[in-house]
Formats: sequence, structure tokens, C-alpha cells
Amino acid sequence: MTSSHAERRAMQRALELAATPGVPLGPNPRVGCVLLDADGGTVAEGYHRGAGTDHAEADALAQAGPAARGTTAVVTLEPCNHTGRTGPCAQALVEAGVRRVVFAQADPNPVAAGGGETLRAAGVQVEGGLLADRARELNRVWTFAVDHGRPFVTWKFAASLDGRSAAADGTSRWVSSTAARHDTHRLRALCDTMLVGTNTVAVDDPRLTVRDADDRPLDRQPLRAVMGERQLDPGRRIFDTELTPGAETVHLRTRDPHAALAELYARDRQHVFLEGGPTLAAAFVRAGLVDEIVAYVAPVLLGAGRDAVADLGITTIADALRPTVTDVTVLDGVDGEQPNVRLTMTPCPGPRQEGH
Repeated sequence: MTSSHAERRAMQRALELAATPGVPLGPNPRVGCVLLDADGGTVAEGYHRGAGTDHAEADALAQAGPAARGTTAVVTLEPCNHTGRTGPCAQALVEAGVRRVVFAQADPNPVAAGGGETLRAAGVQVEGGLLADRARELNRVWTFAVDHGRPFVTWKFAASLDGRSAAADGTSRWVSSTAARHDTHRLRALCDTMLVGTNTVAVDDPRLTVRDADDRPLDRQPLRAVMGERQLDPGRRIFDTELTPGAETVHLRTRDPHAALAELYARDRQHVFLEGGPTLAAAFVRAGLVDEIVAYVAPVLLGAGRDAVADLGITTIADALRPTVTDVTVLDGVDGEQPNVRLTMTPCPGPRQEGH
């Protein structure tokens, strides 16, 4: 049996519900659910509001009450099959008397997967894969983290036209424009972890926070992570919790990118925003652990200074890593500043990547 027009329309609505503004981007996936009656009319809607709250199916069932019996549940993710902070949604749908379930993305999490089979075993009609690509894109970071067993890594850097992130005397404020810095904070807010190396903390003393256009910290702050074995001064601003209440900091005492990501994944972190210096960036690139590159290019020539990335071991142009550009955006200048360009790229696997 194939999905009906009403079910497709309901799935589009369920995806909208899943993307409701204000819903946390992790650690749980964003999920929406619509219950339809036999004529394709909407009985109830629901969506997941973050870890510890009702799942989308439970939310919709609660809204419907007894009217849920005999309905079709249209869900953006395969109903879960395990008991965590909440009960298994597959069993809740069975107990509510739902007749049919249509889901988009199959659950890639081995702990929660199998809901479709549980439903079928209980006599419920099940159809999977409707608008699955859109559902995966909605939760692309969560899906990646589950599939790969590590966080998704976005490497961000700002550079001059000649690839310098700082001048010869070490000064780097400001290579990028005001608009580029505001855009960086927007991207930071989409991640759950910001990662730098110990040298960046020792030399630049960053706050590593997410702030608004008026330089005020947002209520929700990603984890501030520092990677490296170097002992750090506890007076550095990254360790200051009074400056930014609610911001947490962790020191990952390793130089191995694989080990650092494993520790962050164990902390339920799924999206790392890599903002370290050229050495840390090179370590992640060489390890094949960069999944997205965001580069801000400023119309500035320095001629000398700190490179945006350190030695990658490339000695000939044939071995150059050539990321695929997925977006080019011109960020208009503010108060007379020149425009900057933001390039978003997907790295291509290359010969320099090191196994682990």
C-alpha cells in the first residue's frame, strides 16, 4: 500500500512541526506527528520539544484522546522502540488503537530502532520512507552523529585574501568584518560545542561564547571545549562562569582529534564548531574529521603572518584537497566596512587523511 495524498500533505505538516522555532537542536532529534482520520482530516498534531519531554507521537495522542483510535499516525521519524526518559512510542500507538503508521526516516539509532516491526507484529499497517530525504536533512547533524558514532565537525576560519588569519605581529582583530562576526555567532548557536586548542586559550584568551548583535551572551550556550595537554591558567576567560552564567567548559587533555571527539560524543555532544588555530585545524583535516568548512574571506592583503591552516603534508598540486563549494554568500559591510564573503564547503576525502 502506498502513501496517499493526504498522508503526504500531513508529512509536510509534520516536518513543519518538527522544525518549530525554539526547539533544542540536540541531543534528541526533532520530530513531528500528525494524526489523520479515515477521511484524511487532521485529528491532532504533536511535536517533540526536547530531551525529557513527550515524544511527538505521545504529544499527538494526548491531544487526540479517545479520538486516536482508528487513525493514521504520520511521523517524521520511525516510532521509537525503547524505554528511556519516556516510554516506547510504538507501544503507545498500539495501545491507542492507531490503525496505520506512516513514517519518513527510519530510526538509525540501534537502541531505539525496531518500532516499525513492533507495530507490524501488533497488526498495525506500516509504511516507511515518505519524504525521508527531507526528514534526514532536518536532523542531518543528529543522523550523522548516530551513523558515525561521533559529532559532526564544522571548521570555521576567517582569513585575508592571501590566506592569513593574523598579521606578522600576531594581531588578528579584526581580519573579518562586523557582519562576518555576527554571522559566526549565528552559526555558533546552531552547535552544541565550540572547540579550540590550548594555544588559542593561552594567547588569545577568548570568551568562546554566543552573543547577540549588542555583545550580550545568549541564554543557551554551547559547551566550551579546549583540546590539548598543556596546563592552562584557570584565570583565562574561557573558564569564567560569572562572565557567562550557564556556560560550561571542559578541558580535553589529548592531542588526538579522534579521542577528543569520542569524549565529546560520550557527553552526548553532536555538533562541534571548530574554531582553533592553524595547528588544531590541520590535525582535524589530516585525520579526515572535518565534515563542513565555513570560511570568511576578507578583502585584505597581509603578505605575511599566521596561516589559516598549518602544514597538511601536501607537496604537489596534484594532492591538493579540493572541497566542494555548496554556498557563497556576500555579507554586506557595516559602517563603511568592505563586504566579506562566506564560503560553505564540503570536504572531499583526500590522500592526506590518517586512519585511526
